[in-house]
Amino acid sequence: MPRILIVEDEAIIRSALKRLLERHHYTVSEAGSAEEACQLELKGFDLIISDLRLPGEPGTTLIAASSPVPVLIMTSYASMRSAVESLKQGAVDYVAKPFDHAELLETVERILHKQSMQQSPPPDITNAGGGRQTMIGNCVAMQQVYTRISKTAPADVTVLVLGESGTGKELVARAIHQQSKRAKAPLICVNCAAIPETLIESELFGHEKGAFTGASAARTGLVEAADGGTLFLDEIGELPLDAQARLLRVLQEGEIRKIGSVETRHVNVRLIAATHRDLRALSKTGEFRLDLYYRLNVMQIELPPLREREDDVLEIADILLDKACKRHERPGLRLSRAARQDLRDYPWPGNVRELENALERGVILAEGHLIHPDDLGLAPITARPHAPSTTTPGTSGSADNTAGENEDDLSLEDYFQHFVLEHQDQMSETELAQKLGISRKNLWERRQRLGIPRKKTARRPG
Repeated sequence: MPRILIVEDEAIIRSALKRLLERHHYTVSEAGSAEEACQLELKGFDLIISDLRLPGEPGTTLIAASSPVPVLIMTSYASMRSAVESLKQGAVDYVAKPFDHAELLETVERILHKQSMQQSPPPDITNAGGGRQTMIGNCVAMQQVYTRISKTAPADVTVLVLGESGTGKELVARAIHQQSKRAKAPLICVNCAAIPETLIESELFGHEKGAFTGASAARTGLVEAADGGTLFLDEIGELPLDAQARLLRVLQEGEIRKIGSVETRHVNVRLIAATHRDLRALSKTGEFRLDLYYRLNVMQIELPPLREREDDVLEIADILLDKACKRHERPGLRLSRAARQDLRDYPWPGNVRELENALERGVILAEGHLIHPDDLGLAPITARPHAPSTTTPGTSGSADNTAGENEDDLSLEDYFQHFVLEHQDQMSETELAQKLGISRKNLWERRQRLGIPRKKTARRPG
């Protein structure tokens, strides 16, 4: 959703313009002067609409301060001289007050559309193995992501990356880090859902020798390891409340204290957090701290799900197919026309990760030089339900058996769902995983697939 800043000293005009834009699904912020506007993160907006005549500095001073964000100038002096002068100074356009609502909306839409069509190159990224890779995709939604990355990276502010599982949130974090002033410092990536609750605080903040049973030596935490660089916390919505309180201290004061220590240490860390969950909704149920949410949500980047990325699906598929062919030493394999159509039509609840797995299957199972739909192992499109990222218990899966699914698999999934829902109020995630005979990471992944929200950790009386 495009973000627009209105700079206007007359409150009535400012409020009316805000209501008009919000009715048309724009996110709007306000300022009463150029000086007040400059106190905001101007480069985080997609468009600035400013009056020419303001208290203090004129609206045209925002043109240089906000570049490359376009500035649309409003003037009640509809003389050609003031309009031309604004355009000479770099304003993208001007409108004369009083303006027609339809004309203003058309102008705003045209400017934003032109901005989105100015192709931002996908960022080059060095992956965890040291290899080079590029984010893939040229749809409008991904262009907006690339633009937001390029604007956000140099600003050294906290970033919240939103998107379904498998959309590439870690790639965004790596791109931001490598385009930032901290690029030569470490990037530490942590999946909060993959670390047991009993160990997460120790992993993040470190501990002293003897702080708890098994702490045979002092350990430096991952937050301290990221000092001077960037800390990426994936699935931050899974972070226990005690660890959230410690993380809030890091963001507010730049301080950490190891478990079992009375000393605090100062750290200089840029935090990038990611989640597929609604943190604001979690704060209402007490599962996530509202003050921490506000600290995290300085800049926001939202990744589109694969099903909304138009022709990007086939472009990504071709690149992933080439990599899979090299891994399995099967050069020359291609997707049949029917397979390409299936890939385009499939809703991809698992996003890019699911696409990669399907292509891996295709490369392994293909018998000739073409990969056919049966090799991909996708369920029939007419019988396949869309799997939203945050469903409620009872809505996961189809009511009827989807064609091709195994009855035993369904019964195992049903057992898992009933067991978790029945015991999660009394057991921790670690205990649930142990009882089910799976890892905590596997438990978390099955929760996502079946749409079983995680409850607050049950606290036992001491």
